[in-house]
Amino acid sequence: MAEAPADAEAFYSGALDRIRWYMIVVALLTTMVALLRFGPRPALGVALGCAIAYLNFHWLKRVVTAMTETIASTGKTQSGKGIVFRFLLRYLLMGLAAYVILSVSPASLYGLFVGLFLPVAGIACEAGYEVYVAVARGL
Repeated sequence: MAEAPADAEAFYSGALDRIRWYMIVVALLTTMVALLRFGPRPALGVALGCAIAYLNFHWLKRVVTAMTETIASTGKTQSGKGIVFRFLLRYLLMGLAAYVILSVSPASLYGLFVGLFLPVAGIACEAGYEVYVAVARGL
């Protein structure tokens, strides 16, 4: 039985919110596992990496939403310089955090790198959930 288009639209429109929740859950779980398995410094690196990744995901979402709303309402594209500047600023902040963590505790750097993969884990959880829903509904 095929799903009604309105139901499918409602389901898929909630994907971004579900990804955010998956990211929060994965961040808490990985930080706790790192704390129990490797100690406080790597766990701090994981927590900082997760925080940076979540913030980067949030900023990216805001930029894309603002840009599409501007283009849709005015029909004009935004300056490429502003987009590139914000893009580079995010990565500059991540690099600065990695440098500070490496200076304080090299062991925490591995945790930081693990935490930076948080959006990948959130998106993978959402993909798994969408496959589950599709199979459960017989799509």
